[in-house]
Amino acid sequence: MGLLIVGSVGLDTVETPFDKVENALGGSATYTSLAASYFTAPINFVGIVGEDFEQKHINILEEHDINLDGLEIVNGGKTFRWGGKYHYDLNVRDTLFTELNVFEHFDPKIPEKWTRNKFLLLGNIQPSLQMRVLKQMTNPEFIVCDTMNLWINTTRHELLDVLKNVNVLIINDSEARLLTKEPNLIKAARMIQELGPEYLIIKKGEHGAILFGDNMVFSAPAYPLENIYDPTGAGDAFAGGFTGYLHKSRDLSFENLKRAVIYGSTMASFCVEQFSTKGLEDLSRLKIHDRFLEFMELSRFDDDRN
Repeated sequence: MGLLIVGSVGLDTVETPFDKVENALGGSATYTSLAASYFTAPINFVGIVGEDFEQKHINILEEHDINLDGLEIVNGGKTFRWGGKYHYDLNVRDTLFTELNVFEHFDPKIPEKWTRNKFLLLGNIQPSLQMRVLKQMTNPEFIVCDTMNLWINTTRHELLDVLKNVNVLIINDSEARLLTKEPNLIKAARMIQELGPEYLIIKKGEHGAILFGDNMVFSAPAYPLENIYDPTGAGDAFAGGFTGYLHKSRDLSFENLKRAVIYGSTMASFCVEQFSTKGLEDLSRLKIHDRFLEFMELSRFDDDRN
């Protein structure tokens, strides 16, 4: 069975110190699906767009063996749009505008044939929508969930209900502290796992990511890139690479989750090298594997003590 991904689909206007793009392909489901598509197929995609969503965007998704039977196209409606401007420190950005449009009334409906998918990736959407998806599923085996500070601040109780039902939560370090009100990440991680998730991944941007689970901790490095053009979607690309690899391997041991984290980091590193989804559109499995090996070398050393 395929990997089911549910999330947002959007058109982004992004400005960085290097360049600017308008109405570029974006959204959590878009980035996660493209990243996951290099590991497994088919990707079963659920989202919503307006009639302004161009055929060229649909072509990009379909060329990556992404099944769009779950993509709702609203006649007369406009696609979700977001605009942001990044500072010279690319970890800092300003949101210039958010236009929900048809996404405001998104009611994810999972095609019956997909309700038995064993792997589910819940993109960064409202927890109430994530719960609607969960209620439509039949005994999923592995559920990965992404969230953000907005939902932690505004829909905390709904988010806590979702966390009781997921296997992996992916958040960044500031979100982990916000969710637990605990500044120490090790303590915060333990507190989050007590809320339900068996595993937790805390992303630390340019400082890598940390995987918690099975009373073990794994710290993954970040890839040292000289050119970072657009950080938008990097977290989603991480989630897609992580989940796509696990769906392909069907090995849910902690050791294999460590490999999945590195593959997630690999896909995120490709994502930020170009604007929008461009960095994820024309990769090869060989190129991905080569960078995976480079990631491994970053944290490998020999103990030559006698």
